Amino acid sequence: MFFFNTLRKFIRKGKSKYHNFINTLSNQNDNFPPQATPAVNYSNKPTASSQATGGGLPPPHVFGSTYWYPTFHPSTPLGTFFEQKTGAHGWGNNEVQNYTQSPANSFFTPDNKLVVRAISKPDSTEEKYTSARLVSVQKLERARGCVTARLTLPFAPGIWPAFWMLPAEPFDWPKDGEIDIAEVWNAKAVNHSCIHWGHYNAQDSQKHRVVETNINTANNLHEFAFVWEQPTSQGAQSGRSMWYIDDVPVMRAFIPEGIRPLQDFRIILNVAMGGNVCEGVLPAAGVYDLVVHDLRMTDEPRGGWNRFNSDWDRTQEGHTM
Repeated sequence: MFFFNTLRKFIRKGKSKYHNFINTLSNQNDNFPPQATPAVNYSNKPTASSQATGGGLPPPHVFGSTYWYPTFHPSTPLGTFFEQKTGAHGWGNNEVQNYTQSPANSFFTPDNKLVVRAISKPDSTEEKYTSARLVSVQKLERARGCVTARLTLPFAPGIWPAFWMLPAEPFDWPKDGEIDIAEVWNAKAVNHSCIHWGHYNAQDSQKHRVVETNINTANNLHEFAFVWEQPTSQGAQSGRSMWYIDDVPVMRAFIPEGIRPLQDFRIILNVAMGGNVCEGVLPAAGVYDLVVHDLRMTDEPRGGWNRFNSDWDRTQEGHTM
């Protein structure tokens, strides 16, 4: 237990540095010559197994009105839907990847998927580790709604894929808030559903909520959804939020007072490599793909708001970290 607690403190400290560093980065664009779209050869290597949440994916989301739905057609410029952030700064967490705009690291496939690809070449004399970090052009924009993604996640040592949200820039982390929807690392088949609005220290120890959920890697296609309702009038608790995996509610949390309105948040998709969260482990040579099969924002969750209210009553609240 002492080792576990010590390790968790170490990871928290690394994540704190990572998020604090976000606010100081200069996101200068790298220029790359045009390249052909890489061949579709997805690499997602399960290295752990566990009990699954849910019994399989439900049908595609059809409830309510979809107000943002990137089509992922290979003839569409990636910049139509996403900003491509760049940098090899360690991102405050001693990560080793260089985030690029290269089509080798992020691209739409002929079968209409989005691939965020981390490439590890530890023996290269040039760039050893490259990846992509995509931020949606679209904000949530609604006082209530649902954001859903169907993902194939890479599970491997030294690999940290994430589907999460931060407020539109400029923002003040952690005060303005962070939402983690799908986040796994270092080959561990455990998802971390989180909301943060404080630093990783004793003073702000209560300003985090998280639930860990085992992920079945034998069938590595999962649906992750985040549902929110945040009245425009602010109160002691200014709204409610819920996390779903494969249509099963896994965590609920009140939206804390003082964070930025969720309608100002944007989606982030990235694959980090190495760093403190991965306990210093570096990925072996190869490619590691976060594959996005479907991504959309809707004005209602599956089953509507009546189901949301019912799920709220039976879903656990996140615990402090």
